[in-house]
Amino acid sequence: MIPETSSSAAALDSGTRELTRVLVLLSLTGRLGERRPSLGSLVDRLDFGRFALHLKSSEAVLPMPVLVERVAPADLRLPHGDHGLDLESVQIAVLATPRGDMTLALDCGFAGRTPPDALAAWLATTCFDRDRIGLGDQLLPAALNRRLTPLEPLAFGQNVHQLVFPGGELRRDLLDADPVEAPAVLHQILYRGRMGAPLASVPAVPPNLRNHGATLSAHGRGVSVHAGWAEHVENGLTLVALGMVSALAVLQRTRLTAFETMRANERAVAESPYQIRSLISRLSDGVNELQLDLAFGVEAYVDSLLIPEMVMEVFQSSLRDALGIPDSLENSARMVERLTSVISARSAALQAELAERDDRRDRTVSALVAVATGIALPPTLLLAYFGVNASNVNNRRSIFDLHAYGWAYVLAWLPFVALAVVGYLLLRRVSRRSGSLLAPPATGPAPVPAPRPPSGS
Repeated sequence: MIPETSSSAAALDSGTRELTRVLVLLSLTGRLGERRPSLGSLVDRLDFGRFALHLKSSEAVLPMPVLVERVAPADLRLPHGDHGLDLESVQIAVLATPRGDMTLALDCGFAGRTPPDALAAWLATTCFDRDRIGLGDQLLPAALNRRLTPLEPLAFGQNVHQLVFPGGELRRDLLDADPVEAPAVLHQILYRGRMGAPLASVPAVPPNLRNHGATLSAHGRGVSVHAGWAEHVENGLTLVALGMVSALAVLQRTRLTAFETMRANERAVAESPYQIRSLISRLSDGVNELQLDLAFGVEAYVDSLLIPEMVMEVFQSSLRDALGIPDSLENSARMVERLTSVISARSAALQAELAERDDRRDRTVSALVAVATGIALPPTLLLAYFGVNASNVNNRRSIFDLHAYGWAYVLAWLPFVALAVVGYLLLRRVSRRSGSLLAPPATGPAPVPAPRPPSGS
């Protein structure tokens, strides 16, 4: 249970809302180019109130808007309609972190009543059927690709979080209801109407931050409800949830990339020193990117340094634990660390093999030089033979007369020919003994598990 806020904090940060606002955060896959659209900072576009000073100091690590557009409510087409809700305003925004991870934010405002059952059905549609959401005459991802022209096409990822800021009658039902009755309404919204009646084994109210009659915050894995808060608090809570969605997407991508790097390390076969250095460099670069992703794509968004305020910190801590991010981060970091150790060990083994090959080659060359030095005497004697005035050397015949002096040339050059043949055979023997510097495993590596289908949370 999250501790209650003090009355002074409620007076400062509480507020009223006439229209229900729902903000849907959807992780995106794909990649934008280096030159992204510049739409200013997130702090300048949203009202963060007293939290703005904290965010200004951390502006460099905040997600940046690359697309912000208001669209007509009729242009947002859901596969099962609007479930009887009156959609009054829609704004789409794509935000990218400094590491390039993107999240789509659908900011929707509803006029009139928003019954919990209809709202739960709307939340279920925008989560489980998000691949079928249309914008105008296109599906939503296609519309985003047309507007942003990314290097890799954008598509929906696996992670969704929906923030509900109740207004009007729904707000009063949640804040003024008896503490025994309120969990039933929360249960229906938080689980998108998919859990039926509250059960004793399934808590209807997750860990919440509540000041009865003034403010209420409750959340599950994929939906959170925040009633009675001022707009700057709503925006701060949205930023917290945005960081969690982005961090979870990075963790999932890091896990799959680590498996791919492991497979590349196991299957690699190199025959030359250049191939070895290229392989080790490529694997090391991949592991370095994984470490940067964990540091600046996850750790930067899962602590309270961005907004060191109690309301934000309590919601962030509770949502982080509900999503299992601490355990996932620890396990992923351990996997990357062990992958680094494996690559380092492989690098050391390769260097040892190269050193052994070079040592054998050096010994062979040294032996050849020694032999060449030893057999240099016959040519010297041959030259001396022609240079002296011996009785069997006819000074009227040319020294290149092979008919007369062929036997002398045979005796002089035969050792060199033998040396060349023996040296070639020895070098071939060294190469054959070395074999492949990176032999494939005896059994094939375990296949990488396929990505899980979107779970909606």
